[in-house]
This record gives sequence, C-alpha cells and structure tokens, in this order.
Amino acid sequence: MNTIRKYKEKDLENVVDIWYQSSTLAHPFLEPDFVKKVKKDMHEIYIPNSETWVYEEEDKIVGFIGMIGNEIGGLFVLPDQHSKGIGTKLVNLILELHDELEVEVFKKNKIGRAFYDKYGFEFMKEYFDEASNNDVLRLKFKK
Repeated sequence: MNTIRKYKEKDLENVVDIWYQSSTLAHPFLEPDFVKKVKKDMHEIYIPNSETWVYEEEDKIVGFIGMIGNEIGGLFVLPDQHSKGIGTKLVNLILELHDELEVEVFKKNKIGRAFYDKYGFEFMKEYFDEASNNDVLRLKFKK
C-alpha cells in the first residue's frame, strides 16, 4: 500500500539516502565538497528544521518533501521511482495546506526543472549562488 505520512526521527537515514541518490543524479555538476557539506547539513539542519512528509510504498520510503513555510526546501524521489507520480502526489498534498508555493532549483537541474515546469510553477527570478557556484531559479505556483 502507498501512503504519505509525516516524517519521524527514525526516517532520517532513509530520507538522507534518498536525497543523496536523487541529488547525485539531478546535480552531477555540484562539487564533491559542496555535496558533502549539504549531506551533513541535511542530518543536522535541513531535515530537523523542516516540516517533512515521506511517501511509502509497501513500508519502504521512496520519496519525501520538506517544507519551510510555503517553500519547498526539498523534493526528492528515488531514481528508480521517477515518473510514477510520486513527486506530484507529494506536491498535491502540500497544496492542501498552502495557496501558493515557492521553490528554488539549480538552473542546470534538468530533472527538477522539467518536473516544476510540467506542474505549472512559474519563473520569479534567477541568481548566482556562491556556495554551490551555480545559477539558481526561484519559481512560484499559485492555485
């Protein structure tokens, strides 16, 4: 059975592993040192300080969405589970709680950009992120 539920502390390693696998696929342009720092921050800062939901398939977590207010801090699905509607179901759940959403995505992230474009997110602005040494797009979705 497939379910979406609130994140629990015991999910941390699974969630970080999903982030790592998905991020590696979507962000091959990121420097290893930057990825290593973000992985540490996922454990210590991002997941503990966001409102996170996980998508389970037969009691195995295959995706998650982390929210900070109305901003999607992270939306990641295991690579072998892409294009099955999991990301859409997670965003649909969040839209039950917010009238508008914002997200930042690396300009070079073809997977993430295709998802947000298909969903209907619209461009707000672009800026250069010094920490990652990459251009970032800020997008918005309104009901």
